[in-house]
Amino acid sequence: MMGEAKSGRRRRVQTGLSGPAPGRWRSGFDDGGERGSGTVLAAGLALVVITAMAVMLLLAQSAVLASRAASAADLAALAAADALRGISSGEPCTVAAEVAAHHAATVLSCTEGAGQTIEVRTELAEHSLLGAATGRARAGPPP
Repeated sequence: MMGEAKSGRRRRVQTGLSGPAPGRWRSGFDDGGERGSGTVLAAGLALVVITAMAVMLLLAQSAVLASRAASAADLAALAAADALRGISSGEPCTVAAEVAAHHAATVLSCTEGAGQTIEVRTELAEHSLLGAATGRARAGPPP
C-alpha cells in the first residue's frame, strides 16, 4: 500500500456481486454483436470454393468431350481419305460413319473436296451440361 500513497492514487474496491448474470457466459470483452460471424464467413467461403470446383469440373468435362469428338473426326476423316484414294475398300462416307460409330460419335457431314480430300464433322453421342461436343477434320494428300 505504500506505492499507492506515493503516487496519490487510490484503488477502488467493489462490493457485492461483480460476475456475469447467473446462467450466462461472459467472455470479458464486448463482441459487438458479431458472435458466430466466423461460422457464416467459413460457410460462405466453402460455398464459393465448392462452386468454383463445380465450374472447373464442368469445363474439364467439356474439354475432354471436345477432344474425344476431335479424335473421332480425325480418325473418320483418315479412314474416309484412305477409301477415297483406293487404299482401303468401301465408300468414303460410309467408312467414316463406321469409324465414328466405333468411337461413340455420329457423322454430321461428310464432303469430298478437290484433290482427293475429305472433310468430316462429328458429334459425340454423350452430351455435357454445356452442350454437345463436335469435331471437324480434313484429310487427304498433302497440298
